[in-house]
Amino acid sequence: MLNGFRIALVEDDDFMGGSLVQRLELEGAEVLWMKQATRALGALRTPRAPIDAVVCDIRLPDGNGEELFSTLCATTTPPPFLFITGHGGVEQAVRLMHAGAVDYITKPFEMAMFLDRLSGLLSKAPKEESPGYMGVSEAARRVEALVLDAARNDRSALIIGGPGTGKGLVARRIHEQSDRRAAPFVMVNLAREADPAAVFLSPGGALDRVGEGVLHIHALSLLPESVCGVILEALERGFAGRIVASCGQEIDALRAGGGLQAELIYRLDMLAIPVPPLSERPEDAVWLMFRLFGQFNARRHEPLEGISRLSEEAVRAHDWPGGGRELRARLAQGVSIAPGPLLQPADLFPERLAGKGMPLTLTEAREAAERRHIIEVLDQCDGQVGKAARILKVSRTTLWGKMQKYGIGKGQG
Repeated sequence: MLNGFRIALVEDDDFMGGSLVQRLELEGAEVLWMKQATRALGALRTPRAPIDAVVCDIRLPDGNGEELFSTLCATTTPPPFLFITGHGGVEQAVRLMHAGAVDYITKPFEMAMFLDRLSGLLSKAPKEESPGYMGVSEAARRVEALVLDAARNDRSALIIGGPGTGKGLVARRIHEQSDRRAAPFVMVNLAREADPAAVFLSPGGALDRVGEGVLHIHALSLLPESVCGVILEALERGFAGRIVASCGQEIDALRAGGGLQAELIYRLDMLAIPVPPLSERPEDAVWLMFRLFGQFNARRHEPLEGISRLSEEAVRAHDWPGGGRELRARLAQGVSIAPGPLLQPADLFPERLAGKGMPLTLTEAREAAERRHIIEVLDQCDGQVGKAARILKVSRTTLWGKMQKYGIGKGQG
């Protein structure tokens, strides 16, 4: 009935949540169960895989479902929500429906009625495509479209991008999606080869091993003139393989420089696949952080609860000169040293700490002071969000949103 669907369940009651998870999994759904609004916000804002629907209790221990839905709507288009409410919360549930939440069901309910409502909700919402292998941005989608075109076309290809943009991943993807996927994929990274000529020309070298497969020449600008000449000769003799090369933005200089390098580039008649840097697609940087977080977090003795909203914003704002490699390195170190319970910007960018390298920016200092003050007031109020909001003279929804932004859990000191 629900085969292939991924459902997020936000329910703090162990008995209710356990029953729903058991039945949904029996119906074939994959279920992501969260018991707190704080955890649900991060998981739903940047999911590791598409969420088809959210089943959410309106009353939660650290907020309520309406606040969760409203906060998500402020920054993204959330999946359809099916709210669970008591009879006294029907008016609130109806208000949520008018806001686009789709449907609600009142307690107690029969499981058959619940499944019928959920199935109806899923039938109205088109199933979202899985996130791509390059990211979730429009720029990443364009790269993936070019890769599929290159896979269908047997011409040589040239992947253009800065460090850490995934050029090797793109080359492998072209091979895997092409008719040559059963033949070898041979990669030569010229930036790591002390003797490039030997790698290509020695018996059993790259030109011999590739056969009818794909030869990926990484860092094309470092290809010696002597090897360019040999490859040109191989092309003249009817080279059976396909060449997919990659380089930085120096391709125009290579073409203009003349010599055998320029002749090889023109002879290959390459399809160009530009890969934008992470600085131009910040949503992909956040997506990559969440995608890698689990594997690093699993290595900790006491795993972190998640990634704070402040960390998401810091990752969006960073230029990432080292691309994905830099993000991976920062995340690995940050997760290993984070005191918890959430990954914070200081864990990812320790050089920004005051007195240790670069000082905090004015915005960072202001946000750090605001976070400390909110925690102090919550401590004085024994974690009661409503009482703290009255003292701070803000609405409960505003305070709850700031708690999510700063990674402050209810009662956290």
